Amino acid sequence: MSSKNRGSQASANTSRTTGSAGRPAGKTRNAAAPRNGPRWLLLGSGLAVALIAVVAGWAFLSGSTGSRGAAVAGGSDGTVVQARGGHWTNITPDKLAAMLGTKDFTLLNVKTPYIGEIAGTDLYIPYDEVAARATELPKDKGAKIVVYCRSGNESAIAAQTLVDLGYTNIDNLDGGMNAWTASGRSLVQLNRG
Repeated sequence: MSSKNRGSQASANTSRTTGSAGRPAGKTRNAAAPRNGPRWLLLGSGLAVALIAVVAGWAFLSGSTGSRGAAVAGGSDGTVVQARGGHWTNITPDKLAAMLGTKDFTLLNVKTPYIGEIAGTDLYIPYDEVAARATELPKDKGAKIVVYCRSGNESAIAAQTLVDLGYTNIDNLDGGMNAWTASGRSLVQLNRG
C-alpha cells in the first residue's frame, strides 16, 4: 500500500474512533440529555397511565353504552345483567319450566327467522322489531316479560330494547331454545313468521 493510501486510511480510522474534542465516538455526553434509566421510567409510567385510562374508559363505556353489561350473581333465580338504563335477569330452562307451571308473565319469542317456539309462548316479535311493535307488549311497564331466542344473543338485544322502552321486570332465557332442548324439553311449531 502506498504511503498516501496509508495516510488517508489512518485519518479515516481516526475519524471513526474519535468524536469532537478528541473524545472517543459515542462517549460524548450532552449535559442536558437524560440518562437511560429515567427515560425508561418516564416511558413506563406513561404507558401505565395510558393503559389505566384505556381500561377505565372501556369499563365506563361497556357499563353505560353497551348492550350487555356485567353479570351479577342473583342466586337461584338467575343472574342479573346490568344494562344501559336498567337490568334484566338471565334464567335457566329449569327456572322457566317452573314458571310456566304458574304462568303470570308474557313469554316472548324474538328469534329471527322463526324456527319454532316453547309451548306457552304469547308473542312472536323478531328481536329487531320489538321497538316498532311495542304496542303489542303489555301496557304495564312493570309487567313480567320473559324473552328468548335460539341461543340468547338476539334475546339479549331484545331485553336491552325492552329496558330502553321502560320495562323493569325482564327475564331472558340463558342459552335460549338451544339450552331448552338440551335440558330434554321440546319445541312446538306454529304457523308464525
